[in-house]
Amino acid sequence: MRYVTNLPYETKEEEHVTIPMSDGVRLSAHIWRPTSSDHEPVPAVLEYIPYRKRDLTAVRDSIHHPYLAGHGYACVRVDLRGTGDSEGVLRDEYLEREQADAEEVLAWLAEQPWCDGGTGMMGISWGAFAALQVAARRPPSLKAIAIASFTDDRHADDMHYMGGALLSDNLAEAGTMFAYGTCPPDPAVVGERWREMWHERLENTEPWVLEWLRHQRRDDYWRHASVCEDYASVQCPVLASSGWADGYSNAVTRLLGNLDVPRKGLIGPWSHKFPHLGEPGPAIGYLQELVRWWDHWLKGVDNGVMDGPMLLAWMQDSVPPSTSYEERPGRWVGEPHWPSPHIRAETRPLTRHTIGPAQDAGAAPSEGGAAMTVRSPLSVGQFAGKWASYNAPPDLPYDQREEDGGSLVFDSEPLTEPVEILGSPSVELDLSVSEPVALVAARLSDVSPDGAATRVSYGILNLTRRDSTESPEPLEPGRRYRATIPLNGVAQAFPPGHRIRLSLSTSYWPLAWPAPKPALLSVHEHSSTLTLPVRPVEEPDEAPSSPFGEPEGTPPLAMTQVTPPEERWDVKRDLIDYRSELDIVKDRGTVRFEDIGLESGRRARERYTAVADDFTSVGGETTWTMRFARDDWDVRVVTHTRLTCDETDFFVDATLDAYESDRRVFSRTWNEKVPRDLL
Repeated sequence: MRYVTNLPYETKEEEHVTIPMSDGVRLSAHIWRPTSSDHEPVPAVLEYIPYRKRDLTAVRDSIHHPYLAGHGYACVRVDLRGTGDSEGVLRDEYLEREQADAEEVLAWLAEQPWCDGGTGMMGISWGAFAALQVAARRPPSLKAIAIASFTDDRHADDMHYMGGALLSDNLAEAGTMFAYGTCPPDPAVVGERWREMWHERLENTEPWVLEWLRHQRRDDYWRHASVCEDYASVQCPVLASSGWADGYSNAVTRLLGNLDVPRKGLIGPWSHKFPHLGEPGPAIGYLQELVRWWDHWLKGVDNGVMDGPMLLAWMQDSVPPSTSYEERPGRWVGEPHWPSPHIRAETRPLTRHTIGPAQDAGAAPSEGGAAMTVRSPLSVGQFAGKWASYNAPPDLPYDQREEDGGSLVFDSEPLTEPVEILGSPSVELDLSVSEPVALVAARLSDVSPDGAATRVSYGILNLTRRDSTESPEPLEPGRRYRATIPLNGVAQAFPPGHRIRLSLSTSYWPLAWPAPKPALLSVHEHSSTLTLPVRPVEEPDEAPSSPFGEPEGTPPLAMTQVTPPEERWDVKRDLIDYRSELDIVKDRGTVRFEDIGLESGRRARERYTAVADDFTSVGGETTWTMRFARDDWDVRVVTHTRLTCDETDFFVDATLDAYESDRRVFSRTWNEKVPRDLL
C-alpha cells in the first residue's frame, strides 16, 4: 500500500465526541474532518460498528478515515451502544434499538455546523450490515452507502445457517461478540464511571449463541433487518463489494439484480477484508473509488462514476490447492447489468461418477437410473477451511482429495477448451435418504492433470428444509425427493486438460453441524444434474485490464508489538480412540498504542472435536482473552463457550470472568439446553 500525506484538504481530529440518544444514552464518536469545514460545511460519512474505535480498529481506521477526510469529508467512526467508550449494553446484533440509534446519529451529524446536511454510510461486515439496514429505513439525510462483505438475508446467507444447516461460525461469531461486548471502556475517556459502565455490560450480557440457537427456522427474528424481505425499501445509491474467498460472496449480485436504484458491484479474490487491504491479492485502490463515489453522490460532481459495467468481477485462474494465497492470478471482467446477458445456464446430467455433456436448455430431466450411494464419515470436512476466510491463520480449503474418499464423486471428461463460470452453480438431486434428518454438502472443484483438486465453490442443504426454511418437514426414509442445492457464487476459469468435479457428502464437519445420525444418501443418475453459470470465453470483458489504481491510504497509527502474535491451524486424529480435533489459535499478541499509552492483547482459540463416526460426539468451543492495561490500570475478560449435542438437544455451557489486576471481580456461568428442530 502507498501511504500518502499530501491531500487536498488539511484535516483536524476530535478523538472523543459524545452523541446523545433520545433515551439518554451517549454514544462515543471519533471524527476526522477538513479544517475548512468550520466555515465551509462538508458531507459526513459514518462507519458504525462495535469493535472499539480507540484501540482494536484504531490502526485500520487511521488508514482510511483521515484519507477520506483529506478529500473533503467529515468521517465519523461511532462505537455501537454498549461497546468501546459508548454507554449502554449491546444485547444482540442488528436490533431495532441499534438501527434507531444510527438514525439519531445521522440526524445529529446533519445538524452539525460543519456538515452540509448530507450523509453517507460505509463499512465492512457489521458496518456494511448496518449501512444497508439503515438505508432501508430511509433517513432523510442519507444520500448513498458503500458496503463490503455483507448480506441482505440474515438467515439463509450469514454465518448462522446455510441451507438450513447450522454453521460452526455461528458459535465462533457468538464467542467473538461475547468477548467484545463485555470489555470495559477506557478510563482515560469516560473517567471514574468506567467500572460502573463495565459491570453494567458484564451483568446484562448472555452468550448470543443461545438466542441464535432458539431460532433454527427462518422466522421473524431473522426477517428483521433482512433487506431481501423488501428490496424496494432501499432508495439510495449503493456501492457493494465482496470477495470470492469470503463467506459473503453472494449478496453483491443479489443486490444488483433486485435493487431499483443506481448501483455498482465489485467482487475480487479477497477474504473478509476491505478491497484496499484485500487478501489474497491483488488489493485495489478502493479508497480512490470511495472518493469518486462520495464526490458524485454527496457533492454532485459529474465524474462518470456510474459509467462502465454494473459489475466488475475478478475471474480467477486455476491454482493448486492451498490454505492461503498471497495473490490469486486472474483478470477483471465486466458485466453491463445483472443478471448478465453474457452468462448462460449450462445443465449437465450426473451419470455413474461422471458429469455428462451439457443438455439442451429447458430439457426435461431424464428418468432416474441406478442409485449411487454414500454415507460419509465425520472426517469429511476437516480440510474445508472456514465459512468466512480471513486469510489469517491460513483458513482456505486444502486439497479436496483429502475429502473425496468419503464422498460421492462425479468428474467431467478432461476439458478440450477453457471453461469460465461467473455466478452461482447449483445441483439438483433425485435422492432418497435412510434417516428423517440429513444434510448434503456439494463441492465443486478444479482437478488438475496430476489429480490435485482445488475447491471452487460449495453449498450445504439440510434436506428437511428442501422446500421451506420456515416450515421444515422430516424426511420419509426411502422415499424419493427432488432437492436443489445452490452453491456460493464464484468466477473461475477451468483450463484445458483439467476436469470439473462435483463431490457430494452427508457430513461436512466442522464447517457445518452434522445431523443427529449418519444417513445413507442415494442419488439417482441421469435425473440428477449440475448447472453451471457459463460465461463464454469469447465474450467481451467490458472492463479495462487495470480498472483500479494502486491501494493507498494515510499512514497507519504508531503501534509497537510488545509480545509476538501466534497463529495455528492443527488437524489431529488419534487412531487409538478415534478422536479427531481441529485446533485454531488466533493470538494478536500484545500491542502498545503509543499515542494513548495503552497496551492491548487479544487471544482466541477454537476447538472442534468428534469421536469416530458418532454424530452426537461432535463439540465446539471458543475461548477468548481480552486484556487492556495502562500504568496501574490492568483489566482482563475471559469468555468460554462450549456447544455439544445429543440426538434431540443442543447443550450450551459458558463462563464469563472479569479481572482487575489478576483479581477476579465478576464471574457467571450458563448451562442451558436448546431442543434440536430437525437439525
